[in-house]
Amino acid sequence: MFVSLIIKGGPIMVPIILGSIIALAIILERFWTLWRIRLDIGQFSQEVFLSLERGQFQKALERCERVRHPIADVFKLGILNRTLGRKEIESIMEREGEEQIQYLERYLGALLIIIGVEPMLGFLGTIVGLIRAFMAWEQLGSNITVSALAAGIYQAMITTAAGLSVAIPAYIFYHLIVNKIKSHAQEMTYYGNELADILARVREGGSR
Repeated sequence: MFVSLIIKGGPIMVPIILGSIIALAIILERFWTLWRIRLDIGQFSQEVFLSLERGQFQKALERCERVRHPIADVFKLGILNRTLGRKEIESIMEREGEEQIQYLERYLGALLIIIGVEPMLGFLGTIVGLIRAFMAWEQLGSNITVSALAAGIYQAMITTAAGLSVAIPAYIFYHLIVNKIKSHAQEMTYYGNELADILARVREGGSR
């Protein structure tokens, strides 16, 4: 049944199916990446802050080394550059944070292109199918039958349905991924600022 529908959808079903495979691969890969970095950021941050306040910089760095989340890399750079001024530390952590977010957003641009192109391919299939149906009508004239029109109408309906069937769930998953990444970015900014505050306090306390 499924193969029959693909065949009736015509050649345009090929790029639609290829797009669906690529979209699925991107979605699964991004969800896997986000699952791998799952972390109680609040608890992790408090552990690192406590070590810093006690002057245990090596312990804080080791804690960061054991964590896969991007915030660990941001914290690590901040701690390693703790002798610099606050603005410099913030700038270093901000650049690292942006790089980490770019990594989390990898392939999402391609997914967005697929989401936009799939419905258009479906609509193109609709137009091609209708042209095919009207050409059959023109050739057969008064002898036209439903079966003669069916091939074009099938192509028109199947490609539209296929394009939308790929684009709609991909659009939903895209925004789920983007919202999760935004959440990570906000937490990294919040706790990064707290880290900068603590490093400033520790530096001031050590200079007295």
